[in-house]
Amino acid sequence: MADRVYCTYFDHNYLPRGLALYHSLQRHAPGARLWVLCLSEACHRALLALDLPNLLAVRMADFEAANADVAATRSSRSQIEYYFTCSPAWILFVLESNPDAEWTTYLDSDLFFFASPDPIYEEMKYAAFGIIPHRFSRGLEDQRRFGLYNVGWVSVRRRDDGITALRWWRERCIEWCYDRVEGDRFADQRYLDRMPEMFSGVHVISHLGANLAPWNLADCRLEWNNGRVEIERRHPLLFFHFYGVKRSGGYYFNSHRFYHAPFSSLMREELYKPYVAALAEAERSSAPHLQGQQSETIRKPVTASPIDRLSNALRKMRTIAYRGLDIITGRAIAVR
Repeated sequence: MADRVYCTYFDHNYLPRGLALYHSLQRHAPGARLWVLCLSEACHRALLALDLPNLLAVRMADFEAANADVAATRSSRSQIEYYFTCSPAWILFVLESNPDAEWTTYLDSDLFFFASPDPIYEEMKYAAFGIIPHRFSRGLEDQRRFGLYNVGWVSVRRRDDGITALRWWRERCIEWCYDRVEGDRFADQRYLDRMPEMFSGVHVISHLGANLAPWNLADCRLEWNNGRVEIERRHPLLFFHFYGVKRSGGYYFNSHRFYHAPFSSLMREELYKPYVAALAEAERSSAPHLQGQQSETIRKPVTASPIDRLSNALRKMRTIAYRGLDIITGRAIAVR
């Protein structure tokens, strides 16, 4: 819809995920504009070459030229910390670049839509700022130290109270944005915990089909009904957060066991199989535009780095070492 615009960011390593997100959004929200902050020149060149409708690629240098105060923090932060710092400033940049849009929504690049996001906007019809809870499963209470809310989806309405909250968040991230828990802060994410009490118009999205993820699956009952995945028999799956999906050689694997989450045949067939197919197609279409690029992982984690450490260790092992993990191949999904 013309009154909604979306934004995300990723580099050339995450390009297949970003393209999978883009195509899923176009499928379920036809014509939706997706702005991409390109975290590498290779990503920008590839997106320009692909020339996809409704996708606007912005070079990091151009964003930094318009956000000198954000760019000034780069030297004092790690690469991922700097990208976290950019999150609210990037949303504001896109909001100000689209004066016709009522809503600007940030999406993590590892999201994938299975239905229209319309129910979320209907839920936010009186709000100015929308945030989404992690809804951590029982047994994962310690994960709350990383924040009650997930930056995977953040919506800002073109309204004074929404923009005020966004500018506050932007200022806080410039002041402090590090990949560690320190007091009541963690990266760009834990600042969201304060918003419902500090600002009017902040709405906590309650739809269970929004941001279904490995960290909240264990407490959810999923069923196949009327040709779609439903949660608790009443909420259709809108989008899934495919955090922790890693590739090693010819295999993909997920992060479910890290979060003690189930991995049923329904999840294999109706969640991961479509996503892996979308990744494979995105890799095929983008490969000609990325020849000669070295792989350098850019991650936007919910937590610290256990999954990445596991991924790095598994890359050094033979295929037999994958036994007992949830393995995803390009053709099918199987538990080995």
